[in-house]
Amino acid sequence: MSDYNYKIYNFINPCLEKIKDIKILEFGVKEGRSTKLFLDLCKKNRGKVYSVDIDDYSKIFEDENWIFIKSRDDNFEFLDQQLPQKFDVIYLDSLHEAKHVEKIFYHYFSKLEIGGFFFIDDISWLPYLKKKERNNFYCEINNQETFEKLLDIFSNNEDVFDLSFDFTSSGLCKIIKKKEILNSSLKVKTRKFTFKNFLRKIKLLIKS
Repeated sequence: MSDYNYKIYNFINPCLEKIKDIKILEFGVKEGRSTKLFLDLCKKNRGKVYSVDIDDYSKIFEDENWIFIKSRDDNFEFLDQQLPQKFDVIYLDSLHEAKHVEKIFYHYFSKLEIGGFFFIDDISWLPYLKKKERNNFYCEINNQETFEKLLDIFSNNEDVFDLSFDFTSSGLCKIIKKKEILNSSLKVKTRKFTFKNFLRKIKLLIKS
């Protein structure tokens, strides 16, 4: 099993197996690997998968449980007309840039049922570091910025949703909705660059 499939089937699938009449919204189709997982779930538990992509992937599956919409995921006015009001699952795997992820998350969070799952792919920059197997500047920077942005959002919404991460392959974020209204993002302030931490590091150097 590939790292991608391991991530999908071990981090996503167990959460969804018991949801009956499941409604899934997927942003980003490409090879259709996540789409196939979702359609398999719909065959077992009944349900619908709504997939959105700027490229036309409408022919890769013939399934009565699948609805493909050719559109940008941030074409909100158009998609709000096409999509149901609520979903049990939202899966984001389109443009992996922090500002875009934030924009999509804040708009579609209201469409998620309480107790529903919002998955965000590509949150780990580790495989893309210099000299690593996937060595890629763009993916390294954007995945790290996305990871940090999700922490910024969570820092002011700890009572609104639960947050966890899986670092298999390019990583995956899992959000479980607890309340309806999201607060604004709040930059996480650490003491990493404070004078106090500078003194701590000096002390550690002296001891070593």
